[in-house]
Parts: sequence; C-alpha cells; structure tokens
Amino acid sequence: MEETADFVARVRAGDPRATARLISMVEREDESRLVVLKALHEYAGKAHVVGITGPPGAGKSTLTDKIVGLLRERGRRVAVLAVDPSSPFTGGAILGDRIRMQRHAVDEGVYIRSLATRGHLGGLSRAVSEASRVLDAAGYDDVIIETVGVGQSEVDIVRIADTVVLVSVPGLGDDIQAIKAGVMEIGDVFCVNKADHDGAERVTREIRAMLETAVLNGAVTRFSDLYTARAALKPAPRPLEGDHTSVAASDEGVSHHVTSQMSVHPGLEIPPVVSTVAETGVGVEELVQEIKAHEATLVATGFLRLRREENLSWELGRAAAERVLAKLEQDERKGSLSELARSVLDKRIDFYDALDTLESALVQA
Repeated sequence: MEETADFVARVRAGDPRATARLISMVEREDESRLVVLKALHEYAGKAHVVGITGPPGAGKSTLTDKIVGLLRERGRRVAVLAVDPSSPFTGGAILGDRIRMQRHAVDEGVYIRSLATRGHLGGLSRAVSEASRVLDAAGYDDVIIETVGVGQSEVDIVRIADTVVLVSVPGLGDDIQAIKAGVMEIGDVFCVNKADHDGAERVTREIRAMLETAVLNGAVTRFSDLYTARAALKPAPRPLEGDHTSVAASDEGVSHHVTSQMSVHPGLEIPPVVSTVAETGVGVEELVQEIKAHEATLVATGFLRLRREENLSWELGRAAAERVLAKLEQDERKGSLSELARSVLDKRIDFYDALDTLESALVQA
C-alpha cells in the first residue's frame, strides 16, 4: 500500500479515488486499513450524520436524491451511503440507489457509495460505521445513510446517525402495524412521503396521535430529554450553517420541533411530521429545514455529544463481542467448548458453571 501519510492526505483532501479505495478496504475488513483509520481519527466528528429509514417502497432513495440537491444549494458537501440488501444466494447486491441519484454523478461536492448488507441484520451493513467516519474525515459536511427497507425491529441506524428521519407512506395495509413500536421509537423527524396518494392525511394523523399518546402517557421517548433540555434554552437554537461545533443559541432562533396539528392537544410538543412528494420535490425543503434545525438543537443542548458517546459505547460493545466470538471460533478453543458441553451433558457441572468457567478463561486470555 502507498505511504500512509500520502494516503491520509488524499482522503483528507476529498480525493474520491482514495476515499473509495479506503471504503473498499473497510468492506473487506482489510487489516491494513486500521493504520489509515487511526491516522484519520482526529479529523472526524464534524459531519452531521443523517439516517433515512423506513419500509421498502417508501421512496427513500428519491427523497435522499432531493435532499442532496437542496443541501448542495446551501453549499454543503454531501456524502451518501446507500445500503442495499444482499442476495441470500449469490451474496451480491443490485446497488440500485446509484441509479436514482445519477444527476449528482458529476458533482464533485457529492460522493455516493452503495454498500451491501452482506447478511447483516438491522437495516445496515457492518461497514457503515467505519465508512461514515471515513467520509466525515474526508471533509463532507453531511453524511446521509439510507438504510435498506426495514421492518419493526431493524433499528441499527439509531446507533450511528445524529438525526434519524423515519419515512412512511400510505397504502401499506394496516398503517398502525407498519409504523408501530420499534421503528416508530427511533425517529427524530417523521416524513409521510407520497402525500399526493389517498390515505396520506390519515397516516399523518395516526403518526401524530401515536407521538402524542406517548407524551401524554409519560413514556420515555427518544425526544423526551432532548425537548426538556431545549425548553430550558432561552432563546431557542437556530438552524446551523457551516461547522456545527462552534454554534451557540441565537436571539433569532427557532425550535426544531413543532406543536402538534389536527389534534385535540394543539399545544403539545412532538417531533415534526412533514408531508412530502419526493418525485416532485414538494415538502422536501421543509424536511431539510427540520433536519438541520434538529441538528442545531442537538448542538445547543449538548445532546450531540451525549448521543455520540452512547452510540460509540454500543459500537465498542458490539465490536468486543465480535472479537470474543472470533476467538471462540479458533480451533484450540473449540475443543474447550466441546469439553465444557460434555461436562454439562454428563451432569458434572451445570450450564451456568460452564459459562462462568468460559468467562474466566476469556478474561485471562
């Protein structure tokens, strides 16, 4: 591999070839990538990481394409990580999101990369965390992660993104079933796309009703503590432009959340629910405003650092667990596992004594 310092400098300069090469190394879990990632570490942490998630067919790719265009109009450099499902038979992926974003292909301020899930559950690829940090260090202002179409429990995006946009659409059958617990609990901004279709207003009302019910029942939600901290700020934070690490509250500020509408609780504070028609761009400007206003609130309240600390704690735990599993898969340890299993079957020890023995062995290793 070329000299590390030169490679790092090229990535830092936003060289798309160097960036693409490093992300490919991340996908392959190439051990040589670690020295480069370590060198890039000090440069990461400035980008706003936005997750776009929702069920298949919600129009996430088209919506992402429009969001990218509006962010570029603001002069921001934007990177997109579009995660596509892998074939269970060939292991390959269609990587079709690039097709929907072709108009940005010649824009040097946009980087689009498709990643295959490679069998990883949770709506994301295993490589997404590292790839997003690479793009952050490469100087992109916004990193958008578009997940595969997710169900009710595939919510890994909440462990990576600063702001999560949950996209819903009418016509999914039982709308409450489609948007209930699981993915409903991870949204910071809610989007009802294809708002020109029949049933869109009903979906919007149901989402608001569910959010209101959570607040009225005193449920702990993703936005509870954030809104409490935001309410203590006088004045409220303003939407960010430029480097968010130096932004403070402004006298001209507006809060990121909106009071509920079409409700018997007109003053209740819930996350924004924005109606869009991605194909035509209707409502997307408002969606971008809400996304950036949410970022401003995270920064002004200190919740940006708190969320990132929680997410890194989770990622470190998962990475440590994977290392432990890798050790257990080593031939010399498989024999020890088999011996412990025989001891449990022969009633010489019970399952939990075996587990304690295994844990002690791993700690001493």
